[in-house]
Amino acid sequence: MLQDARVQALVRATQAGLPLVPEPYAAVAEALGEGWDETQVRAELGRLLAAGVIRRIGVVPNHYAIGYRHNAMAVFDVEDAQIESLGPRVGALDFVTHCYRRPRHLPLWPYSLFAMCHGASREAVLEQVEQIRALLGPACRAHDALFSTAILKKTGLRV
Repeated sequence: MLQDARVQALVRATQAGLPLVPEPYAAVAEALGEGWDETQVRAELGRLLAAGVIRRIGVVPNHYAIGYRHNAMAVFDVEDAQIESLGPRVGALDFVTHCYRRPRHLPLWPYSLFAMCHGASREAVLEQVEQIRALLGPACRAHDALFSTAILKKTGLRV
């Protein structure tokens, strides 16, 4: 799929992110030139998503630039029988930017549900973690908050 010169051009045009304009797909089509329009850009990106070449298209905000100086990955040991129903509820909270399930690595790592929280203060983030723990109720056997100490560069697909 990535051997196609047209697909490679699209990936190159989007690998640093979509342009921050009102119509980003139209801007990508314009940058790609003749033979591209917004509909084709969307269709090709959709095909790459469906094929698993691209996992997702999303916004990656710079939390520090928008005032969130404290960021923590909240981790929870949630009963397996309840994680499928509780995980989406945690992910829907307005202060959780991403939430996912990961395997435990016993005996050292009992946590199976992860939720990224952001706040203006450490105390604000800890309050968010407590809200999640309360939502999980007795299904949550343990939890912790792992605060960020550095900003890691996030990159997507490169060709």
